[in-house]
Amino acid sequence: MTLPDADYYDVQALLDRRERAKLAELRDFLAAEVAPHAQGWWDREEFPFELLPKLGSLGLSTPHRAQPDRPAYSRLFHGLVIAELTRADTSIATFFMVHHDLFVEGLQAFGTPEQRERYLADAMALRATGAFALTEPEHGSDVARGLSLRARREGQDWVLDGAKRWIGNGTFADHLLVWARVSDGPDDGQLRCFIVAGDSAGLTRRKIEHKIALRTVQNADLAFDGVRVAEADRFPGVASFDDARTLLLSSRLLVAWQAVGQQLAAFDVARKYAVEREQFGRPLASFQLVQGQLTQMLGNATASMAMLAQLARLQDAEEATMPRVALAKAWATARMRETVALGRAILGGNGIVSDYRMAKIFADAEAVYTYEGTFEVNSLIAGRDATGVSAFT
Repeated sequence: MTLPDADYYDVQALLDRRERAKLAELRDFLAAEVAPHAQGWWDREEFPFELLPKLGSLGLSTPHRAQPDRPAYSRLFHGLVIAELTRADTSIATFFMVHHDLFVEGLQAFGTPEQRERYLADAMALRATGAFALTEPEHGSDVARGLSLRARREGQDWVLDGAKRWIGNGTFADHLLVWARVSDGPDDGQLRCFIVAGDSAGLTRRKIEHKIALRTVQNADLAFDGVRVAEADRFPGVASFDDARTLLLSSRLLVAWQAVGQQLAAFDVARKYAVEREQFGRPLASFQLVQGQLTQMLGNATASMAMLAQLARLQDAEEATMPRVALAKAWATARMRETVALGRAILGGNGIVSDYRMAKIFADAEAVYTYEGTFEVNSLIAGRDATGVSAFT
């Protein structure tokens, strides 16, 4: 008997033929190149650099705007790509999101023609990797007001001083999009964004150790001590945090799609275990309480996917506002937390060892719940829009 897919309402059927074929190609790739190895990478905190040329050859790192030689994909397709990447390995999905949806899309949105000519082709093919350096040691949720990395002008160059923290891909990225505040002159206090080479003099990169989630992702502490950046590597159109928000809206929405992928993965593992594992002479799946847990997981995943599919339509119509995205991120990640907890419980003691995959899914969910805006902050953003009253100080 063939069991139904965790995409229970067949959301992927909304894609066009080209996109469905590419999604099937991605699934085959993930089954062969990622799923068999992901647990080992996670256990060893090891990033699979050898995977990048193969991942790049799929042609997924394409800006949402159509290119002369490559049509654009829909937002629904890109959301399902992130969900499928997450379903196979949350860490690889996170790497790709940082690289594509923050670095590549940052170049596309704010880069000059000359900057795109220098960086975009290699980035899209994953011959070069990118990172997005916004969060700081003392500023996460309040980084819009508190950003403290400083940039001052010296002749034709800029000089950066300060620190960043939790920068995904930060230990190895060839290029980083670094957000800083001008510290002198007539533009004092304004925001700037720079393309900084990973091997720049004065830049120190240190891997953050002892994580319990996304262990394959190489998060970094970055220290900038007089790092010089040419004016040619500044995004001239960036002047305020509103510019950063244009990228964060899309990346926050994709983290909500990660919450979908986490639930699909949890359901896959829990159902397989429940069907195959016998207790009291019967498969676990024959017990009413277990079936109730599995249907709750399936309902959570299906509802989250439906919510995100509608939001993808709004995004294509340029109607996906930050409050709408914030609600989706908060709600889908809350459902995800419930889903992975139910899945872990179905596996019993085997659910707390990484050999059975569920422990990794359960642990990775905590990072998805927190980054790109905590549940609390996103709830307040949506609440402010719904009531017209701000709860922020």
